[in-house]
Amino acid sequence: MNKCTTAAEVVAQLRDGMCIGIGGWGPRRKPMALVREILRSELKDLTVVAYGGADVGMLCAAGKVRKLVFAFVSLDFIPLEPYFRKARQDGALEVMEIDEGMLLLGLRAAAMGVPFIPTAVGLGTDVLSHNPQIKLIASPYADGKDWVAMPALKLDAALVHVDRADARGVCQIQGPDHYMDDLFVRAAERSYVSCDELVDSAWFHAHPEAVRQVLWERNQTSAVVHLPGGAHPSSCAPLYGFDVGHFKAYNASASEPGGWPAYVEQYVDCSHAQYLERVGGLAAIRQLPLPVF
Repeated sequence: MNKCTTAAEVVAQLRDGMCIGIGGWGPRRKPMALVREILRSELKDLTVVAYGGADVGMLCAAGKVRKLVFAFVSLDFIPLEPYFRKARQDGALEVMEIDEGMLLLGLRAAAMGVPFIPTAVGLGTDVLSHNPQIKLIASPYADGKDWVAMPALKLDAALVHVDRADARGVCQIQGPDHYMDDLFVRAAERSYVSCDELVDSAWFHAHPEAVRQVLWERNQTSAVVHLPGGAHPSSCAPLYGFDVGHFKAYNASASEPGGWPAYVEQYVDCSHAQYLERVGGLAAIRQLPLPVF
């Protein structure tokens, strides 16, 4: 079974109006090469579900997003993603802004195949007043309380980036935090994975410790795309950190006349190999220091 394909072939399977979940967390392990492929496509009217970073900002800048379901959109050391900020302030998006835990539970409900999960998260907050589609439900037990019924966030497709994968769709996330990528995969009808390293299946037998870092079954992986450095400019720990210099220049471009078209010309309207050359090469990416907290 060989699930290897290209980024272009992945995006060719996506359709206008789809609900697409994007894994990673802010500037961490985002499937940016796949996002750039979407930017080069004609896709539009997307609903995007994400703990957002530059993935969300770039898709907003390109006019690809109709609705955004999010808990935050941040570049971490740059608190608010600049192109998301602009789209939000301009009222260019329909939004469902929720708590980080509610987003997790919405994905988990979809992964479990249930319509909602009851939770105390969100009670007494403006999350509910700004999202009237999120209902309260009375407990059937003796506590007599009302709970938030966080609806399932069912995805048409999920895009995630991992450290390693084999052609069968076995995926390893080696970093210290897998964020919610396993839930994005399980919540989706189809899941498309980019990887920094494509390994032979025997690699997993030779490295049994890696099995603990395989977080979903290979049948959950629809396709694998080998894209070394494919998370850049976000990080892919422990292989590389996020590119602070690149993010600073990207952030500055949002305030410059013609900043977005100039960024697209330099970093989007090119092949992945050309992109790697323009950001200094894969070896330079692999030297980016990991963030320390």
